[in-house]
Amino acid sequence: MTMPNRPTLSDAARPATYEVEAINERGEMVPTAIAGEHPLTIYLDKREIVTLMTLGHAPEALVLGYLRNQRLVDSIDSIAAVQVDWETDSAAVTTRRRSTRGLKQKMAKRTVTSGCGQGTMFGNLMEEIERVTLLDDVRLADSQLFDLIEQVRRHETIYKQAGAVHGCALARTTGPAAAEIMMFVEDVGRHNAVDAIAGRMWLDGIDGSDKIFYTTGRLTSEMVIKCAQMRIPFLVSRSGLTRMGHTIAERVGLTMLGRASGRHYLAFTGRHRIERTAPQATAIA
Repeated sequence: MTMPNRPTLSDAARPATYEVEAINERGEMVPTAIAGEHPLTIYLDKREIVTLMTLGHAPEALVLGYLRNQRLVDSIDSIAAVQVDWETDSAAVTTRRRSTRGLKQKMAKRTVTSGCGQGTMFGNLMEEIERVTLLDDVRLADSQLFDLIEQVRRHETIYKQAGAVHGCALARTTGPAAAEIMMFVEDVGRHNAVDAIAGRMWLDGIDGSDKIFYTTGRLTSEMVIKCAQMRIPFLVSRSGLTRMGHTIAERVGLTMLGRASGRHYLAFTGRHRIERTAPQATAIA
């Protein structure tokens, strides 16, 4: 894939955890890691868009992914710079051609989602989702899925240190029984984590059409919509799903796998893409 013109980005990652003192059940003072949480207000060509509550660990990628998934900017080529300034808790985005046509109309329709900390979606994104076509001839062997689940389990995470965050991973298959985590992002809300991955994919021109998206959070309509926007056919979670998430996944033909842990999973939609190869594999629901 041709690499897009990369915007100029600040490098303003904040520490993921901070140490505070807590008293345990025995009255002992215990130094304890807690997750960061910071407000970040996005300005697009000096227009205030939204304030996100974020870990601040990958703010530039988060901003790019948010703009991409909300379809507030048409292409990565249009973005000249993203500058994050924690003194003002702001991210200033400038475009090359002030290419924000229809921004007022998109922002007029606002939906508060079920994401942790409440996510926000602008515009009628379902109209776009109706036109999404996911690759239908890609397959995921259950042995590859089990390998990915094990890799996620072993992955060193902020959650293991401090809790209070959700994680998302972009992965690809690398062999008959092997998968590889390409990137792993954590944030205080799962919608932020998926946006940060979307931002990195956008920045690096990564094609999602044969990739796997893993999340520790539940599979809501928002997660399904964002996965479909990235053209990713496989969405996996160790958690459950909502009815609207299930309905939209069926509509766009996405393969949704929930309750994925160890060597177990439930395939709710797009089951034709799953190949049973592992001897211990359970039946697909």
